[in-house]
Amino acid sequence: MIIDGDTHISPLPTGGNSITIDELLRRMDRAGVDKAITWIQPPYWRLTEDSNRYVYQATKDHPDRILGFGWADPNCGVQYALDETRRCIEEYGFYGVKMNGAQNDFFIDDPKLAMPVIEYMATTGKMMAFHIGGDSPEHTHPFRLAKIARLFPAMQIFNVHMGGAHFHDFGNACIELTQECPNVTIIGSVIRCQPLLKAVKTLGANRVCYGSDTPFELMHVEVAKYNALLDGEVTEDEKALIMGENIARLFGLTPLPTTVSADVQTVIA
Repeated sequence: MIIDGDTHISPLPTGGNSITIDELLRRMDRAGVDKAITWIQPPYWRLTEDSNRYVYQATKDHPDRILGFGWADPNCGVQYALDETRRCIEEYGFYGVKMNGAQNDFFIDDPKLAMPVIEYMATTGKMMAFHIGGDSPEHTHPFRLAKIARLFPAMQIFNVHMGGAHFHDFGNACIELTQECPNVTIIGSVIRCQPLLKAVKTLGANRVCYGSDTPFELMHVEVAKYNALLDGEVTEDEKALIMGENIARLFGLTPLPTTVSADVQTVIA
């Protein structure tokens, strides 16, 4: 089973990279991807609510393919962001909520803007995802994520991009924080192959997940890249973890595969 850990859709594609749910499914079929974590394509703030609702409709129409995640932008107003986050969790039943301090221009550990949403999410038992990228190092530096992970050790967190999304990355810092914070899992989208492979070798296959960042990258090409990167470097069981079983475990989609070694089962239990 292949699960893509990073895809975006939009209800109002206006050209460029925006895609609808139908186009996402077409790309998934071409790439051989079974399921995908899906969140909105960052819009103007006035469209955040409509876009989250669009993802929700996609999960209703395609429950076997789309794993819905919400989106919260505190620059819309902290109370607005909290209300939208609650809707995503309590009404839509999403697996979690993502915050993107690069796209939405805020510090991800800001005590007034970001923390109210994070504190609420920590009470829900759901996951959070954070854009951690070299495109906005001040707002999304890995050490800001480490601060959040230490404050809320019971909350599972996705580190999306592993400090990439730019010509220069913070891959080493992301590996360091993930070593220190057992509640952080990497989604390796838009990150160079060398730091990605280093993360797998250093952290273990159970801490890294495949992601494409569709539509900003081509899903079938990213699947091929992961296959080329991992073949001969990890076992088939470890590759299966990275390509989908880690996310399946975190989301409670399937029992832990019996093919996983006892050592790996101990680590991820």
